[in-house]
Amino acid sequence: MSDTSNTTEIDMAAPLLEVRDLAVSFANPSAPESPRVQAVAGVNMTVYPSQTLAVVGESGCGKSVTAMSTMQLVPQPPGRFDRGHALFMGRDVLRFDEREIRALRGNDIAMIFQEPMTSLNPVYTIGDQIMEAILLHQDVSQEEAVEIAITSMRDVGIPQPDQRMKAYPHQFSGGMRQRVMIAMALACQPKLLLADEPTTALDVTIQAQILELLRELQRTRRMGIMLITHNLGVVAENADVVCVMYAGRVVEYANIFELFDNPLHPYTRGLFRSIPKLRENMERLVTVEQIVDNPDEYVKLDGFEKGIVPWWPDPPESVKPSLPDEDDEYMLHEISENHWVGVFKTDHVATHPSRVPDLDYRRSDF
Repeated sequence: MSDTSNTTEIDMAAPLLEVRDLAVSFANPSAPESPRVQAVAGVNMTVYPSQTLAVVGESGCGKSVTAMSTMQLVPQPPGRFDRGHALFMGRDVLRFDEREIRALRGNDIAMIFQEPMTSLNPVYTIGDQIMEAILLHQDVSQEEAVEIAITSMRDVGIPQPDQRMKAYPHQFSGGMRQRVMIAMALACQPKLLLADEPTTALDVTIQAQILELLRELQRTRRMGIMLITHNLGVVAENADVVCVMYAGRVVEYANIFELFDNPLHPYTRGLFRSIPKLRENMERLVTVEQIVDNPDEYVKLDGFEKGIVPWWPDPPESVKPSLPDEDDEYMLHEISENHWVGVFKTDHVATHPSRVPDLDYRRSDF
């Protein structure tokens, strides 16, 4: 890639992104007088240079809204930032004005969206769409932008990039369109990449190629990645730290090995149990609902007797604790060193606050 992009020195020991108590809601256009829909309700997470944070959870849990909030891509209205901060290299991007946020998008922070066919404009050539971001953020001529675009396409494995620059999105396969999206996102060499389901609808061979490509680019550029996915196999192979979300909240947060070896929240255990195993014959898979509706899954958490109870919107009556009269019943609590679980905000939890998630962990360091 050209070295004309932003080359500000990165402090490897400081987080690139700190999301702190982020809450985002949406108005209901069909019922304006009804309460707002809380899409994200107090999310905390961090991403460090050269680190991949995987954000997992079912559709509608707030993963994409959290990512889009860090670039102010949530439309306002109907969206609204109710509280919290999204600090990129120490600066709160939620307080940026239009000029500041436009300078940030695609330059220091870039995003790969879920569906490349709908994200690419069908009436513009691939080259024009890649060059748009380059010309916007870099002080280069038209000829230099062409060279940077060609180099970026070559870097992501697109053959004959000088010729494919003139092609249109419909002339590319699904895998190649996804590579184009990555080339667009990385053309300005961002410090942070938000990858929202980057391998959706791709076959497993192309999926593996795309993920290996992202890992290689991360190694060479020290880029932080927020990887949004439903696929726990992808998480196991690629993540350093995992953030599990449900209903707009973080229910578990730990490094990849700790979370897979010792899942503490019933929802996380339910996700693992619902995956078919190669050497296990079952007539019917265990569902997430079976796990979260089972009172025995809640008492497994250390400190349950003291009032440390995993949070869930509708837990079994026998385990739901009595709570102080407060607006929010949820709190993210550090159960053991560097392992956080979303719990009910009982008197015990409220009087024993813990630090917010902050894991400077990379599997490559160990």
